[in-house]
Amino acid sequence: MTNASTAAEQLADFLRSRRAALVPADLGVVTTGLRRVPGLRREELAELAGVSLTYYTRLEQGAASNPSTQVIDALARALRLDEVERAHLYHLAGSATPRPVRSRMRPGLATLLDAMPDVAAIALSPVQDIVGWNRLGHAVLASHLDPAAPTSDTPPNKVSMLFTDPATRALHRDWEFEARLAVASLRYVTGPLVTGHVNANGANDDIADLVSDLASSSADFARIWAQHPVESCSSGTKRFRHPIVGELDLTYDMLHLPQEDGHRLMLMHATPGSSHDDALRLLASTTLSG
Repeated sequence: MTNASTAAEQLADFLRSRRAALVPADLGVVTTGLRRVPGLRREELAELAGVSLTYYTRLEQGAASNPSTQVIDALARALRLDEVERAHLYHLAGSATPRPVRSRMRPGLATLLDAMPDVAAIALSPVQDIVGWNRLGHAVLASHLDPAAPTSDTPPNKVSMLFTDPATRALHRDWEFEARLAVASLRYVTGPLVTGHVNANGANDDIADLVSDLASSSADFARIWAQHPVESCSSGTKRFRHPIVGELDLTYDMLHLPQEDGHRLMLMHATPGSSHDDALRLLASTTLSG
């Protein structure tokens, strides 16, 4: 028995075991009658992963080797693998080390955000994906998006929204200033990429992809990126033209979490007693019925 066939058989065993562990109802798969085997059927998993049933069957039979990265990623998502299982799947498939899964907010942070109803709070990943917000944070920054967007497979990215989402662009009264600030912050985060150091939170590839995608899709981003602005952007003022309450100036502070994993909280509040404070309170009142 060759090493290749052994690896293919181990991959097949792992795929079968994880497929059997899935609960169809949890994945939105409608079942009728008795099922002869636990978990999903091969055809059901192949459909969820977006791969051909014939090819997936060959993988489970140990008759195919060296599946592509795209196939492994799709299978990992369909099988609901955690990071350790996903890395193991890559190893069995003979692929390179998997890129890290885009960050998710730790459950405790959601409780913390909800405990600050008078502050617009947003949780950001190392690559500025919005991975959580409280009701007021959602109402201020992205009321046009689904409140559950941060928990989706593709959470909204704060920088990308600024350059590619018309509603976000219109939200900022001084868009050029805000855009330059966003690029400057992204430049600051990309330091490890430029120097060759490994980013401890494993976000290098995602940052590189974000920069590449935005440089291709937004002439404004490409223009500002080429100017090499750099700032840490830890505090300042956001000047909004909000669709519900009009002009809204909020002071923001960026708080780095003690775990030092690159996640940050952006907290926004208005000057007490100001018209902006009144506007923020009015906006907060509109979230109570949601």
